Amino acid sequence: MPNPSLLTVLKSRRIWLLMAVGFASGLPLWLTGVTLSAWMKNEGVNLKTIGIFSLVALPYTFKVLWAPLMDRYTLPFLGRRRGWMLLTQVLLMGAISAMGLVNPKDAPIAMACMAVVVTFLSASQDIVADAWRTDILTMEERGLGNSMYVTGYRMGMLVAGGLAFVLSDILGWSKTYYVMGLLMIVGVVATLLAPEPQSVRPPRNLLDAVVKPFVDYFRREYALGVLAFLVLYKLGDAIAASMVTPFYIELGFSNTEIGALSKTLGMLATIGGGLLGGVLMVKLSMRRALFIFGAAQGLTNLGFLALSLVGKNDLMLATAITLDNVCTGLGVMAFAAFLMSLCHKSFSATQYALLSTMGTIANRLIGSVSGYLATWLGWPTFFAFTAAAAIPALVLLTFLPEHAARPVEDEPPAPQAMPPSAPAASV
Repeated sequence: MPNPSLLTVLKSRRIWLLMAVGFASGLPLWLTGVTLSAWMKNEGVNLKTIGIFSLVALPYTFKVLWAPLMDRYTLPFLGRRRGWMLLTQVLLMGAISAMGLVNPKDAPIAMACMAVVVTFLSASQDIVADAWRTDILTMEERGLGNSMYVTGYRMGMLVAGGLAFVLSDILGWSKTYYVMGLLMIVGVVATLLAPEPQSVRPPRNLLDAVVKPFVDYFRREYALGVLAFLVLYKLGDAIAASMVTPFYIELGFSNTEIGALSKTLGMLATIGGGLLGGVLMVKLSMRRALFIFGAAQGLTNLGFLALSLVGKNDLMLATAITLDNVCTGLGVMAFAAFLMSLCHKSFSATQYALLSTMGTIANRLIGSVSGYLATWLGWPTFFAFTAAAAIPALVLLTFLPEHAARPVEDEPPAPQAMPPSAPAASV
């Protein structure tokens, strides 16, 4: 089947709803991380306590443990995917607002408990949002659909970071969290307007929901080879990621320069790269997109090598950050679309969480030794190594068949457009 035109894909209502769903998924992330740390610091909480609070993010790592429940059980409203989405979003509205009722200095344990509730609900929303977009998007829509979702996700992070910081000076932190909780209405409205994926038979029981996603994937041909590819694809980025900020500081850049160029410009460049990747993937095959974008995200680490040779230079830093984040955005789009193609729709919540988590944990473990590598190799050789680390994934990709480890199921037709007279939330 020929690839559709970009205009045809953009006309799909699902593409635009994905941005709103992504916004609702990205909003809670910094409210229990960077933004909460700033609130605690403003209140005079000591650094040791602030550091311990990083543990509240653990539900994001272990979300695969309860993903089978969301595959197996269907709530009595809106269907298997949208029902769970609506429930988690409404509960997040309440939980985020409730954080505003607690002072982190006077009641740190209560705040920690509330933050864990928010991260658990946020991770749960991510599980079902990933499953919903996996199930609802056709193969041709996955590239652009993922770019819209990630764009919305990044916008949610910017609101929970930048806007929340501004509001805290005007309203105070408590009222700021009330506003942030209210903004979850964006996701609620999107869920009510969104179509439910076509009916797919869920696992027969909870045992099937837990066991079958693993059995289904690992019995596929080339399953281990594809899993190795998932780990290797972003290996260079994983090694470099935790070292770039110390690298900037060692070169003599101020915190203001790092914040403006690395965080703000970097975020915008990632969004731009994601949108560009989504547009390009309308016409590119999955394999070609993975190869081109993977090579690009590896080569851009050479920009940091150049910066290490030149020394402190704002223009060089801005260029390196822009190129790196644009190409990272490209790679993220192709990677997410590839993950979707590996998920069987009967248990896409579990398989997406499983595959993405396995890649993430492996890369974090590998990235944990990056400090030793940087010390041993020196900055120029270190960044050359991170660029070369992209090569194994690309070599492996050339040996994997086009449909390696794909589920044995037919690609469902695009959901039918709702008749004009139907209510927006009807299935």
